[in-house]
Amino acid sequence: MNEHARPSDEQLVAYLDDQLDTDQRNRVAAAIAEDSTLNLRLQWLARSSLPFQEAYDELARQAPVDRLQAMLDTLPSPARPGMNRRWFLAAAAGLVMSGVLADRLFLGWQASQPKHNWRGLVADYMALYVPETLEHLPNDEAVQRAQLRTLDSRLGLNLSPAQLALPRAEFKRAQILEYDGVAIAQITYLDPAHGPVALCVTRSNTGSRNLAHERRHEMNVVYWADMEHAWMLIGHNPLSELEEMATLIKTRTNA
Repeated sequence: MNEHARPSDEQLVAYLDDQLDTDQRNRVAAAIAEDSTLNLRLQWLARSSLPFQEAYDELARQAPVDRLQAMLDTLPSPARPGMNRRWFLAAAAGLVMSGVLADRLFLGWQASQPKHNWRGLVADYMALYVPETLEHLPNDEAVQRAQLRTLDSRLGLNLSPAQLALPRAEFKRAQILEYDGVAIAQITYLDPAHGPVALCVTRSNTGSRNLAHERRHEMNVVYWADMEHAWMLIGHNPLSELEEMATLIKTRTNA
């Protein structure tokens, strides 16, 4: 990569696997520090949450195995590659050469997933949070209002700290995340009993939906929608607590 190029997913994976030389690693680290969306992408890749084994099992029934094996045998590694991210990238390249579309490896498994699985992306990100991620942030209402104005301008919201106040959980930060061009507002809280909690919002035209819930990464998720936005609240709090918080926010933001 040149000095100003945005690192590709393959370079981010190499960064995660410590396969870059010092100069390359420093350039990638600098790019991550300057670009919050790139940092989000790195953390998503770091989760290694793609179902590699399931994807490989499906391809094993379709791919030209002899030709693929011959290509893999030519890789410069002295050891047989293991089932990891770098093996997965190498196999994808081999399958392209074999006439099998690489997106069957990376994206084909998503066919059975919701088209915009934004709650899953948020959960992947929140799984990395610990209390220390947030506890050093100042509790400054002027800063919070400035942060909320950024959210308002990107997503057509009109939020105030008073609307977002939750019992016991302390408002810590509001920021914009973005994935594949889709903006996601994230308001984070720190609950002294259960740790980080996040309220997230993105644009949606699917119509209003009542509160529903699910579990992701051992966290509870409560989600709902109005006519213009989809909302979710996620944390390690008991489901009943999150539902009460979500009802409070939903009532205030619809008022």
